[in-house]
Amino acid sequence: MSTITLTFPDRSTREFESGTAGLAIAQSISSRLAKDAIAVLVNDEVWDLGRPISSDASVRILKWEDEGGKYAYWHSSAHLMAEAIEALFPGTKFGIGPPVENGFYYDIDTQDHALTAEDLQKIEEKMYQLAERDVPFIREETDWKRAVEYFQKKGDPYKLELLNELRDQPISMYHSGNFTDLCYGPHIPSTGRIRAIKLLSIAGAYWRGNEKNKMLQRVYGVTFPTKKELDEHLFRLEEAKRRDHRKVGQELELFLLTPKVGGGLPLWLPKGTVIRETLENFLRVEQKKRGYLPVVTPHIGNIELYKTSGHYPYYKESQFAPIGVDEEQYLLKPMNCPHHFQIYASKPRSYRDLPVRLAEFGTVYRYEQSGELNGLIRVRSFTVDDSHMFVRHDQLKDELLSVIDLIKHVFVTLGFTDFKTRLSFRDPKNRDKFGGSDDLWERSEREIREVADESKLDYVVAVGEAAFYGPKIDFMVRDVLGRTWQLGTVQVDYVMPERFNLEYVGSDGQKHRPVVIHRAPFGSLERFIGIMIEHFGGDFPLWLAPIQAVVIPITDKHLDYAKEVFAEFKSAGIRCELDDRNEKVGYKIREWETKKIPYMLVVGDKEQASGTISVRRRMKGDIGAVDARSFLRQVLDVIENKQLTL
Repeated sequence: MSTITLTFPDRSTREFESGTAGLAIAQSISSRLAKDAIAVLVNDEVWDLGRPISSDASVRILKWEDEGGKYAYWHSSAHLMAEAIEALFPGTKFGIGPPVENGFYYDIDTQDHALTAEDLQKIEEKMYQLAERDVPFIREETDWKRAVEYFQKKGDPYKLELLNELRDQPISMYHSGNFTDLCYGPHIPSTGRIRAIKLLSIAGAYWRGNEKNKMLQRVYGVTFPTKKELDEHLFRLEEAKRRDHRKVGQELELFLLTPKVGGGLPLWLPKGTVIRETLENFLRVEQKKRGYLPVVTPHIGNIELYKTSGHYPYYKESQFAPIGVDEEQYLLKPMNCPHHFQIYASKPRSYRDLPVRLAEFGTVYRYEQSGELNGLIRVRSFTVDDSHMFVRHDQLKDELLSVIDLIKHVFVTLGFTDFKTRLSFRDPKNRDKFGGSDDLWERSEREIREVADESKLDYVVAVGEAAFYGPKIDFMVRDVLGRTWQLGTVQVDYVMPERFNLEYVGSDGQKHRPVVIHRAPFGSLERFIGIMIEHFGGDFPLWLAPIQAVVIPITDKHLDYAKEVFAEFKSAGIRCELDDRNEKVGYKIREWETKKIPYMLVVGDKEQASGTISVRRRMKGDIGAVDARSFLRQVLDVIENKQLTL
């Protein structure tokens, strides 16, 4: 029997017989690990525990706590739900049923029956019954013809359509109980691991996202190993509804979306603009410290520019239609990078000039289907805190380390301290999707991994998630509700310098290609602010709050003193308001509380006589009378240091 060498996360290696499966590997480490194991990571790909490993590989045993473990768990839950649906509604046809960030869904065609809330309850109960059987998920690798025959007999047009595109690829099916699905995996060992189930909602979804196809019913659900974890998750879902940025944004008058302007085209209201400009200024200061040069580019460009870059036709389906101008075609700008390349190429560059760091808050446009639009999170017009660094290869590592340091600083300053990273690499099996030579891809992926290791980033590798021009480091940030968002990104690019013939003259007098680094700590400002609204629930840190304080006179006879306090705070740069309305103080306080204003400065007889202010902190109530100027200095210090708490 031949042997294979497996490398573990601690870099240790062990030899096993070829064909050893993940469960046996876990058992060889400890019985406890084998009990907790859900799946195994093989060369950065999640596999079933029962799938044999027949060649040298890096491996990691995955538990529920791991991202890959949840992926397999929720994938298996989608199959369990499909089996329950098929049992309750015979003749149902199945589209796709993937795991998603917080659960799973399955797109189904129940012919003429529209599912109801009562149906969801029945499906949920059936899932519990099926799970109790604790049947295994069995992987079957088969040939294309046999798979076609099976789904023809079953009469499932959706699986047959998928199979039609898989003629030259390996085919696998999974069996669990009475359900069989066309599926690559991975799955957990058996259905008995699924113990806490909740089906959440039903939505419409066009087959394969194409409006010309049939509308299917998409059933969303979530499962957990324990009821306690499920209850905690459902509580977070309710809290997420309360924090929904669309709801909070409307209540706090931050932004406006109106069909009169167009779907996915947000209007920033004055208070929202304050937040946006404050974030921009914060990053501009940090960029200036690090030698970035500001540039501005137009919102439109000649289509040939994007053909050269590859954004057209690579992203043709997500771009607005070309515009005819003077017998030429133009596009609403889908990306800023081709414009920055023109700026770099506008004059000769020497090796002494590099690195060149160009930075812009550049607005770009994408055609998103109306059903995919979601407040600020998914829009058709958004602004990217874009930067492109043009570096010599010997500068690449230090420049990447500096960029990572900047992104980490941005996240920590804004309270996003729980984040991991994803190294997004090319799928070598799908070369048509990615530009550039194999040598350049292998080189850039190796360099990104080395920098991630040196920066001590907690990362996973995602094969197939790279940009078409190069690998990238994506920062995956966890918000206060435990949800994960992809925010900042760093990308290494050897492809664009070739396409745009970018050059510099080296110390040897010869022309060389620079390496391009694409970088965006916020990513989309719209999306970032939408996420930030939900993270803080609208209770922004003082330095970001659109209105930082409001001065409230108790009666009209205190108005003159209130105006003095207001003027002093205003002239010091505090964003404050004077509430001189003829209303009771209690009413004013309650109203400003709902508007999430950090401080209310109340003045009456005592305050006027002593030159003090009575300070109320939102959600904390009265914190006492303090000297007005002393308090102003404290507030300025909190803002200057961008403190998250007061």
